[in-house]
Amino acid sequence: MSRTDATTATPAYRPDAKHVLLLGTMCALPAISTDIYLPSLPDVARDLGTSAAGAQLTMTGMLIGGAVGQLVIGPLSDRLGRRLPVLVGVALHVVVSLLCAIQTAIVPLIALRVAQGFFNASATVVAMALIRDRFVGSDASRLLSRLMLVIGVAPLFAPSLGGVIAGQWGWRAVFVALALFGVALWVVVLLKMPETHPVERRRTGGVRTALSGYARLLRDRHFVALAMLPGLAMAVLMTYVVASPFVLQEGYGLTSQQFALLFAVNGIGLVLGAQVNAYLVRRVAPIRILRVAIVLSVLLTGALLVVALTGAGGLWGIVVVLWLVLALVNLAPPNASAIALGRHGAIAGTAAAFIGGLQAGTGGLVANLSGVFGGDAVAMAAVMLGASLMALVVLAVATPAFRRGGAWQLQ
Repeated sequence: MSRTDATTATPAYRPDAKHVLLLGTMCALPAISTDIYLPSLPDVARDLGTSAAGAQLTMTGMLIGGAVGQLVIGPLSDRLGRRLPVLVGVALHVVVSLLCAIQTAIVPLIALRVAQGFFNASATVVAMALIRDRFVGSDASRLLSRLMLVIGVAPLFAPSLGGVIAGQWGWRAVFVALALFGVALWVVVLLKMPETHPVERRRTGGVRTALSGYARLLRDRHFVALAMLPGLAMAVLMTYVVASPFVLQEGYGLTSQQFALLFAVNGIGLVLGAQVNAYLVRRVAPIRILRVAIVLSVLLTGALLVVALTGAGGLWGIVVVLWLVLALVNLAPPNASAIALGRHGAIAGTAAAFIGGLQAGTGGLVANLSGVFGGDAVAMAAVMLGASLMALVVLAVATPAFRRGGAWQLQ
């Protein structure tokens, strides 16, 4: 990491609650587009004459589209500034959402969800790059954690809201609601989002310049290792999101209303975990939090697998351990992302895209493994444990985080 990269942020800038709300809503756009649609999956499968697996591809496709979108849009934001890519991306989200609402076959819907993920990525990657334009280290990690107060609203309320909308007007109305949300976000971005990447700092060139940026990142093995950690945390979270409707409703007999309530309670765990991290980074270096969080994730997902295998505690056993696992999920990503972004401030958009692309892609690809392995509680817990173990191996082997005197290299 060059000294220039480490000092290009502007610590004097302090976002107020309005800016935190804006950045959090931008980051939450993909989550809202995913979670509000969850209760509609059975209706989509039935209405479009497809299987549950086919309907689930509309979820996975959006994640894959988001991964590719971030890789493309990140370099564009380094070249064109932060505002233009997100304004275009959110506008196209609105168009695609309306097209989703009129589809009569599953394949076009899957394709449109891929496109929706691609365009939604503009909001996420620009928000991340904007943070890196202003902050590094503990400041960046703390702000990312504060954003979870906003991002966490998606799992708290989106499934219930989506269920109400679909129950009253059908699943197509969910996409109309997403379009309206996109319109509101577009207007707020236009009026309130500052341009934090001035012309004199923008990169020139086309595809070759973008590829050179990614080549620079790939040569930094510590950056690559750190960039993998948010994706493995996303794999834990998305495995829960994709598998939990089947595990909790079919395996444990919860009604849709009970499932929505439990989903909201687990969402509280996600938010609380992020706020604990925001408190800790004022006092503890991000790398130290990262080490402890990943070790605890391995221990808790291991406990979840034991509970699933033995049936210990029944539903309550699964629920309690699962809540603790999810409360830890948001400790690793902000710290890993903040450290990684701090290494490449000059190409913050490209670096944010790299991290976000890995995060969405890893989460989307790994989450479906629970269905391959049976779709029950054991399969869900096993995949979550596997992702946590992989994160521990990456941190221990590919970085100096656990070596004596080595952690300073990641600051």
